[in-house]
Amino acid sequence: MGFFDKLKAAFTQTTSALAHEVRRIVTRSPKLTAGSLEELEGALLRADLGLPMTQQILGAVKLAFETQGRAGLDFIEVASGEVAQSLSKGDPILHRQPEGLTVVSIVGVNGTGKTTTSAKLAHLVRQQGDTAVLAACDTFRAAAIEQLQIWGKRLDIPVITGGYNADPASVAHDAITAALARNARWLFIDTAGRLHTKNNLMSELQKIHRVMDRKLPGTPHEVLLVLDGSTGMNAINQAREFHKAVQLTGLVVTKLDGTSKGGAVVAIQRELGIPVKFIGVGEQPEDLQPFNAREFADALFAAR
Repeated sequence: MGFFDKLKAAFTQTTSALAHEVRRIVTRSPKLTAGSLEELEGALLRADLGLPMTQQILGAVKLAFETQGRAGLDFIEVASGEVAQSLSKGDPILHRQPEGLTVVSIVGVNGTGKTTTSAKLAHLVRQQGDTAVLAACDTFRAAAIEQLQIWGKRLDIPVITGGYNADPASVAHDAITAALARNARWLFIDTAGRLHTKNNLMSELQKIHRVMDRKLPGTPHEVLLVLDGSTGMNAINQAREFHKAVQLTGLVVTKLDGTSKGGAVVAIQRELGIPVKFIGVGEQPEDLQPFNAREFADALFAAR
């Protein structure tokens, strides 16, 4: 099964309900009435697309209806096009520094899949011919270090660690030193999960980044927030607070397999303007892939 097919399969719950509702509403009447627009709005909101994106889609639908009439109007095509256009804004590329080491900090709340994401990203750049190092800066969660070491052994990627309860900023500092000594092109920092509402934990994350910047000015070059795709609109608050604390450069949305919350990805990008850079739809290393706005939009609105 190709990645696009996996993506469509991941959105089964979203698309089956959304496509069914949309077709039921738009085929019931040859006219686009206030009542049908209200029903369409409800269907889009239930798919977690968010109010701004929903209003943008409805505006495009009304414009298309006025210019070409109901007979030529394909609501799914218009909606998918608006979503793809919105998601295409921003820079979805994970940028490597022209020379030397590129440092990527992986952040997020507990349980989103930061550790596996760090390993999968290291695997991805390895597949592209680059060298990578992992840093186990989650020094508090039970078995977090071992989890990253297992991934490192599985993927043949070195892992820099400290002891449990060690200062994570010190581990990050040592990881940069080790990565530079190895002439690695990438270093992925696996930080501890932290609630976005806990100021002390967010301050600790800021400290990690300050220490990294002192060791290698300009680092981290990328700060990726890992979001659990199954949490839906709750992820917006997480993204908002992390973006205030540490300037995010991109989002990684995981656990989209088996979720009906795929539309939340659109709402988050639409509201906060942070580009989605990677999405995950499974447990295998290859199941984390660079984000493609057009494929995502097509999968979200695909009829089952």
